[in-house]
Amino acid sequence: MMLNCVIIDDEPIARKLLQEYIEETDFLRLVGAAENPLKIAGLLAVQDVDLIYLDINMPKMTGMEFLRSTPNLPMVILTTAYEQYALEGFEMAVIDYLVKPFSLERFLKGSRKALEYKLLKDRQHPNNDPNAEYIFVKSDGKLERVILDELVSIQAMANYVILHTTKGRLIVYLTIKGILENLPQEKFMQVHKSYIVNLNKVNSINGNIIYLGNEQAPIGHSYSDAVMDKLLKGRFLKR
Repeated sequence: MMLNCVIIDDEPIARKLLQEYIEETDFLRLVGAAENPLKIAGLLAVQDVDLIYLDINMPKMTGMEFLRSTPNLPMVILTTAYEQYALEGFEMAVIDYLVKPFSLERFLKGSRKALEYKLLKDRQHPNNDPNAEYIFVKSDGKLERVILDELVSIQAMANYVILHTTKGRLIVYLTIKGILENLPQEKFMQVHKSYIVNLNKVNSINGNIIYLGNEQAPIGHSYSDAVMDKLLKGRFLKR
C-alpha cells in the first residue's frame, strides 16, 4: 500500500529534508508541498491525501489553527521544533509528533504508525457497497477483489498487466485485450496499445498525456481521435 502525503512547512530546508525522507520510503508518495496551510487547501479538495506532515509555527495560519479549523483531515504527523504542543497535538488525534531535528529512523517510525493505522482502518471498514462493481483477478497466488471505481488505469508490461488502483498496484497475468473485454465500456477505454484508463479518473490532458491523479498514460496516435471524442464530446467549453 502507498500513502499519498503532503508537506506543510514554511522552512525550505525542512521541506527539502522531508521530501528526501519520503523519497527514501517505499510506501510514501509525495503529492504536494506548501509553506502554509492556505496554499494546500485546494489540493486537499481534489487529491486523495492520506497523510500530512505539518509544521506548527507558520505565518498566516499555524499548524494548530489548521488542525482546529479544518474538518475531515487525513492523518497528521506534526513536525516542529516546539515540544510544548505535543499534548495538545495528541489530544487532537495526530498520528505522531516529531521534534526537529529528527533522524530518518525517527521519521520512519512515525510514518509506519500511519501506514499501520491505514491498514487497520481499511480492514475494519472495507468497501461493502453491495452495488459496487468489481472484478476478481489473481495476483501473487491470491484472488484479489478490485472495485472498479478504485481502478485508475491498466498498463501492459510484457506478459502481464499492472492494475493501478487508489489503494496500490497489482501485477496480474492477463492481456490488455482480455481485461478490456471484462470492463464496462462506458467507464473504461483503451487509449494506447499498452494502456486502459478509467474515464472518470481523468483530471487533465496535456498534449498526448492523460493525467489521472498520481498516474498518467500516453495517448497513442491511432487512438487520439476516439479518445478526444469520447472525453470531450458535449463537455468542452470554448469561446
